[in-house]
Amino acid sequence: MWNEKNLFTGCVDVPLTPTGVEEAIEAGKRICNIPIDVIFTSAMIRAQMTAMLAMMQHRRKKVPIITHKESEQPHSWSQIYSEHTRKQYVPVITAWQLNERMYGELQGLNKQETAERFGKEQVHEWRRSYEMPPPNGESLAMCADRAVTYFKDQVVPQLIAGKLVMVVAHANSLRSIIMHLDKLTSQEVISLELSTGIPMLYIFKEGEFLRRGSPAGPSEASVYAYTKNLAQYRQKLDSMVQ
Repeated sequence: MWNEKNLFTGCVDVPLTPTGVEEAIEAGKRICNIPIDVIFTSAMIRAQMTAMLAMMQHRRKKVPIITHKESEQPHSWSQIYSEHTRKQYVPVITAWQLNERMYGELQGLNKQETAERFGKEQVHEWRRSYEMPPPNGESLAMCADRAVTYFKDQVVPQLIAGKLVMVVAHANSLRSIIMHLDKLTSQEVISLELSTGIPMLYIFKEGEFLRRGSPAGPSEASVYAYTKNLAQYRQKLDSMVQ
């Protein structure tokens, strides 16, 4: 909602607009045929809303459930004791490390007014340079350090175990992860622009990440078809990159 008001959002926990809700639903339609075993989101409500809305479109009709491990009691209280029910849900793991870049003293300020106050070049450097942080905020390099470290430590082991993973985060935390996946330089990532609500598909094969672009939705079901036999599905994905 702060994007709509042209405000710096960063780590302020602002919800989606109605347009954001529509984009999340459309994103879900694009991936409705792709099996998902586990979801990672940031700790922010807009990322969690996006994940939930997207999964509502999924053809397998599994229920995304946020896991609560912040302390022993909520973890204990949220246990599922039916094995049948357990098979019908997708765990959603939230992590602050996937949060948007923290914009420090710019958060809540109007972008146009900030440019007039500090100068367009200074604000552009705060927003787009790799190393320079805004006042009391994070640089993209600092954001990348936490987001990529978490990705390596928590997401990659799930992929190695054969899980199909969805990551729902924010422009800068996702840019950081894509920088790692695509082996971009600090200069190349500065010009990387991500469209909201457009999923990107990567295949993890033999320890490498291969980008397969953006699923175009149900019309391409023949390419991204879900099959009950997961081995056949993985074989199909493998054939796409040979």
